[in-house]
Amino acid sequence: MIEQTTVAIVGAGPTGLLLAGDLARAGVEVTVLERRGAESNLTRAFGVHARTLEHLDARGLADEVIATGAPVDRLRLFDHLRIDLSTLPTRFPYLLITPQYNVERALEKHAVAAGARIIRDAELTALRQDEDGVDLTVGGTTIRADYAVGADGVHSAVREALGLPFPGRAVLTSIMLADVRLADAPADVLTVNAVGDAFAFVAPFGDGWYRIFAWDRLNQLPDTAPLTLDDIRDVTRRALGTDFGLAEARWMSRFHSDERQAPHYRQGRVFLAGDAAHVHSPAGGQGMNTGLQDAANLGWKLAAAVRGRAPDGLLDTYESERHPVGRLVLRSSGAIIRMAMVRSRAGRLARNVIGGTALRLPPVAHKAAGTISGIGIDYPHAPRAADCALRDGRRLYEVLRDGRFVLLAPPGFESREKHIELATPTDAATGLTLVRPDAHVAWRGDPAGLPAALDRAIRR
Repeated sequence: MIEQTTVAIVGAGPTGLLLAGDLARAGVEVTVLERRGAESNLTRAFGVHARTLEHLDARGLADEVIATGAPVDRLRLFDHLRIDLSTLPTRFPYLLITPQYNVERALEKHAVAAGARIIRDAELTALRQDEDGVDLTVGGTTIRADYAVGADGVHSAVREALGLPFPGRAVLTSIMLADVRLADAPADVLTVNAVGDAFAFVAPFGDGWYRIFAWDRLNQLPDTAPLTLDDIRDVTRRALGTDFGLAEARWMSRFHSDERQAPHYRQGRVFLAGDAAHVHSPAGGQGMNTGLQDAANLGWKLAAAVRGRAPDGLLDTYESERHPVGRLVLRSSGAIIRMAMVRSRAGRLARNVIGGTALRLPPVAHKAAGTISGIGIDYPHAPRAADCALRDGRRLYEVLRDGRFVLLAPPGFESREKHIELATPTDAATGLTLVRPDAHVAWRGDPAGLPAALDRAIRR
């Protein structure tokens, strides 16, 4: 049996769901294929960074997700080293602590309401492409799509079907995860520390349960090795000075953390996004966020291609813009985890003194906060577009919820372009600015340069 769809997305995690919602909002027929039959209780991501909250705001979802979590405006790395997020130039100057499944729920509801179809218990067994489309085999069904996206995680069946390598290595092995009850609630929303031979991270689910990540240099075991509450208690006490009265666990497991990146995010009509394209250490909580930002970049470009309005080379810019970001996140999260793993007391002291001194320098502190939050990540020819107030009472990111280009222009400016939305900022100093659907600046200039800028941005 052969079914037809315009875009097939493999994987219904946060990345696949955001992409599905964007495509469906643009009127593109989209089918999401998910191997799992039901929602998994395994959620490794716990932090939603500021740039991701901006992307959720541009879809009308930020308030819903924020209501499920707790904000943290200073990110503690280890000992007394902290990154101050409170001065970020955004409406969301903090890290939101909320489990990944809260983000997934909001994105799935949004995608389905927009018209996306999600098929569960649908495991991809084969993928082939030709010049005109992609065939995806799921059980006894072949799904024919114009384009396909692999958002199916670190063990991506799409990436394997393409024959793309996934070079890298395991940076940490035998990380312990547990969902636990604590007799004593931690004083901080996010509790984390590293002492050379051990580190621990504690974050709330918001319902009385907590997630603990713990690592013990002195007891490295396979992912399949049994895990006990005493193992978790011991490492947590060593790293944090207390186990907070850890009493019971509803789930425990071990996993290993890799640093890997595919050499290409596109092969013909097939794309990779999220963990299928790149995986990082959990340090800094950037993994899920990077995947969601991949989807925000790819969605409008795929929609333009499907509708015949993509300028030549537009789809190639997905890889050219996002691959360097994936590489940057590998480096930054890798640097944090390697600093956390410094073993000797002298090394940790040097780390704390040098790191603490550096983070007191405004340029260094600004760069660190911008990188980890995503607010400071620009593309070479498309910087982030900051939100701004408009004369009609709305904000730029509210206008972006239509998924269209927005032209910020002074009062009285007229445009006959039917594929863009005209908006007037309250700040008279704002020049003529064309903003992409993913909240990046496509162009700034004077009216004479607008036609050429539009031709580069969208086929009219």
